[in-house]
Amino acid sequence: QVQVEESGGGLVQAGGSLRLSCAASTRTFSTYTMGWFRQAPGKEREFVARISWSTGNPHYADSVKGRFTISRDNAKNTVYLQMNSLKPEDTAVYYCNLKPALGNWSPYWGQGTQVTVSS
Repeated sequence: QVQVEESGGGLVQAGGSLRLSCAASTRTFSTYTMGWFRQAPGKEREFVARISWSTGNPHYADSVKGRFTISRDNAKNTVYLQMNSLKPEDTAVYYCNLKPALGNWSPYWGQGTQVTVSS
C-alpha cells in the first residue's frame, strides 16, 4: 500500500503558525486526492482539508476555513497544510491520507505529527 509520512508538527502559542508536510511513496501521486485529518485526545479522527487530484481545488472543514491552507507539489509527492491563527482547540495529532479518483480514503494511516497549541 502507499505509505505516507507526516512532519512539521510542534508546540506553538495561540495565534502562531505551523506548516505540516506529508510525503507519499507512490509514483502516481498526482492521481490521488490528498487530505489532512486530525485526532484530539479522547475524540474521533476528523476531516480537516482535502485537495483534488484533478482541479487542485481545496475543501475545508468549517472549523479551519480561513485559517488553514492545503496545497500540493506533485513533483515532490508532497502535500502541505499551512496553519495560521492557531487556537488551543487545534491541538491534535494530524494525519494525511489519500484516495484515488474513484475510490475511498486509504485504510492505512501514518504515524501522524503532533500539533500542540498553548493558550
